[in-house]
Amino acid sequence: MIIYDLECEYSHRFEGWFRSSEDFDSQREQTLLTCPECGTSAIRKVPSKVNIGSKSAVAIQPADAPTSAPAPTVAHKPNSVDVATAFVMARQAIQALINHSEDVGERFAEEARKIHYEEAPIRAIRGQASPEEFEELRDEGIEVIALPGLPGEEELN
Repeated sequence: MIIYDLECEYSHRFEGWFRSSEDFDSQREQTLLTCPECGTSAIRKVPSKVNIGSKSAVAIQPADAPTSAPAPTVAHKPNSVDVATAFVMARQAIQALINHSEDVGERFAEEARKIHYEEAPIRAIRGQASPEEFEELRDEGIEVIALPGLPGEEELN
């Protein structure tokens, strides 16, 4: 194992353990490394305070560590950047759902059955149905998914 001192573009310092220097390079190129403090993937190696001025460097291999273990990655905790990104992505997904589906309102179960039994054209629909109606649709083999109340188009803009 090789232990590197790492630093992100915002000067947050942390440690990373890798099987080899190639492992570090590969993970960095694939942006698999992220700063546990801020989440950025702009990571670089920095000189280790321990090895500066030493005549030899020692790679530490814990006695109980398997040699074929998967490449370790730096721990990542959620942060406000990730949460903001998740909200943007959720908003885009909701907007796409609204833009590419027909709102059939309370007629959802009826319209889903018509589409399933080829009595109506195939199309994406959204609307409301009771938990019992959803269960009946699933029992009939009609694939439906219950989502929490989606905001209307005007609420997204």
